[in-house]
Amino acid sequence: MASLEHTILVADDEEKIRKVLEINLKNKYRILLAQNVREAIAYLDSQTVHLVLTDLRMPGQGGLSLLQHVQRCRRRIPVVIITAFGTVENAVQAMKMGAYDYILKPIKIDDLQRLIEKALHYAELLDENVQLKERLRKYEGFREIITANPRMQALLETLKDVAATPANVLIEGESGTGKQLVAASVHYMSARADHPFVEINCGAIPSSLLESELFGHEKGAFTGAISMKQGKFELADKGTIFLDEVGETPLELQVKLLHVVENQKFTRVGGTRYIETNARIVAATNRKLSEEVDKKTFRGDLYYRLKVVYLQIPPLRQRKEDIQLLARYFTEKYKHLNVDKRKDVEISEEALRLLGSYDWPGNVRELENVIQQAIIFAKDGIITADTLPPEVVENAVKPSLTKEDLRNEKNRRTEAIVREIESSFLRRILGQAKGNITRAAEISGYDRRQIQNLSKKHGIKAEDFK
Repeated sequence: MASLEHTILVADDEEKIRKVLEINLKNKYRILLAQNVREAIAYLDSQTVHLVLTDLRMPGQGGLSLLQHVQRCRRRIPVVIITAFGTVENAVQAMKMGAYDYILKPIKIDDLQRLIEKALHYAELLDENVQLKERLRKYEGFREIITANPRMQALLETLKDVAATPANVLIEGESGTGKQLVAASVHYMSARADHPFVEINCGAIPSSLLESELFGHEKGAFTGAISMKQGKFELADKGTIFLDEVGETPLELQVKLLHVVENQKFTRVGGTRYIETNARIVAATNRKLSEEVDKKTFRGDLYYRLKVVYLQIPPLRQRKEDIQLLARYFTEKYKHLNVDKRKDVEISEEALRLLGSYDWPGNVRELENVIQQAIIFAKDGIITADTLPPEVVENAVKPSLTKEDLRNEKNRRTEAIVREIESSFLRRILGQAKGNITRAAEISGYDRRQIQNLSKKHGIKAEDFK
């Protein structure tokens, strides 16, 4: 951790102390010296600083003023207070205001270095935690939505707008198309991401128990209700409730569900007190609910209350370009299942052709299961036609390639290779340059604008390499 990559700002009005600290710390850190708060703030506003070491008392503004400036502008820079024995109380007050720690005069350099190491490590953990939360909020749902299909890509772009609203969402799509992942995306990209994402499969729970699962029950409400139980709507308050296979909800229960959607309140089974909920509803079904409304098996008023935003996920057979992408993704994800742990798992061209020619009635879920099985049986780490299930091999459409097909395939593969090379190149030079775009341009021979354009094209952020 001790590294000249870390910059420490020393603010002290006594030149002797500044010099002593510089001499003892400059071999491990880059040191900036300020004799007052004004100079220190100028450094903070113009340079990257990883830790502030400031005297508590200086003429004019003191260390507390500097601490407050750091908190207003750069909250995650740790501030260590230098103080004399007689002003320890003030240093403790500074810690309550957000300072990392304090150290007493006369300063023992070994103690100070240990304190600096701890503070820098703490700051790095904070940064990692913030970055992780940011990525999770933005990409949690997207992490397994792999697609090159224009229709699916347009749907994913729509999700960003959908997530920003409190509107109820209805997702329709065949079983295995990824409705749960889309629902999770809506939640984790929304302002509700820090609150619960609660799932319930309305078709997997007996109708006699579904009401209790959704709304909870009071003690003694029915035989076996030995204690009060909170329902899914109560648990999802301020978050999102995902009603999977909502089309399976019994008609008599749809009335109570409609009441919750309209009024955001309900009663537990056996209870009389209304409980309010601020849960956003995302519902999904593998049926055409409009047809169920026509058949009187699903209430029209509930249907339109749920369908404020409507999303339809196409089946895998209608997005053939995704099959090989997903196959490779699942191969990487489950390669640990192969007996020979020493080798990476690969898919042969023949196996990829067969996978791409099959209609996948079970959609992405079926493909995932097929890849897992194939990895288990893959000899020498290679998935071949022999490792695929008979239904995939026997029902795959035989190829009838034309000159146009060959040209398109060559262009597609060339573009994929170029993208991979560009992405790898960009990550390597940004890593060498520690995320500094100007330095990356000098290393690579490109100009800043070209590096910035590449970063935007591949969705790679320079700050991730700092």
